[in-house]
Amino acid sequence: MNVALSVAEGLAVLAAGAAAGAINAVVGSGTLVTFPVLLSLGYPPVVANVSNTVGLVPGSFSAAYAYRRELAGHGRLLTRLGVAAVLGGITGGVLLLVLPPGAFRAIVPALIILALVLVVVQPRLARALARRRAAPEGAGTASSGDAEVRRVGPLLLAGVFGTGVYGGYFGAAQGVLLLGLLGVLLSTDLRWVNGVKNVLAGLVNGVAAVLFVVVGNVAWLPALLIAVGSVLGGLAGGRWGRRLPPVALRATIVVVGLAALANLLL
Repeated sequence: MNVALSVAEGLAVLAAGAAAGAINAVVGSGTLVTFPVLLSLGYPPVVANVSNTVGLVPGSFSAAYAYRRELAGHGRLLTRLGVAAVLGGITGGVLLLVLPPGAFRAIVPALIILALVLVVVQPRLARALARRRAAPEGAGTASSGDAEVRRVGPLLLAGVFGTGVYGGYFGAAQGVLLLGLLGVLLSTDLRWVNGVKNVLAGLVNGVAAVLFVVVGNVAWLPALLIAVGSVLGGLAGGRWGRRLPPVALRATIVVVGLAALANLLL
């Protein structure tokens, strides 16, 4: 399905893509910016979600590229986690396509609420991880590059797979979930963890997008506008996003998330 966009609407989608790319690079939840915009333009929820996922893929990888120095030397670890993320993303994408549209409309409000809660409690999560950083590390850690990294175990792989399922199905706050999971089970170096998060989220969005392009209904104009914006936003977020006031960023995400809820429920 394609909806004719005016110049102003096209610019709004482009700006939303840039904002989402920057937000995803810093913390995640960029979908809560672009998804409501597509809904407000008249796209059905499943089409909006599919097109949004396709559009955000380039931004995810541009954000990961911004962390290339932190991630150097971690190829084997990223491969193991990436396989779990890819399998989860495929599973979530298949669920989105095979379940009836009514199921998505019923499930997504709960997922948006979950995403908003995660965004709001993220500061507490960060403080908890900071306390873990201050505490002595136990056995089972290994130094790799500049980050102190725990060995990848079945619990972490299962968690990355489950987050991938969520990301392939909807994806809002996928990054927040990954930050918490990786921070607890892999490393307390939050800057390094954020880089890993960007790689895994990019893989989930990427495989889901390939699936959607092959068998889904993509609205290509907004998807392309989001893609262009998300690349610029992802690079900017990866470089300068840490300078943004966290309170303002979270407040923006909550506002647009509530707008999406209202659009779906009313």
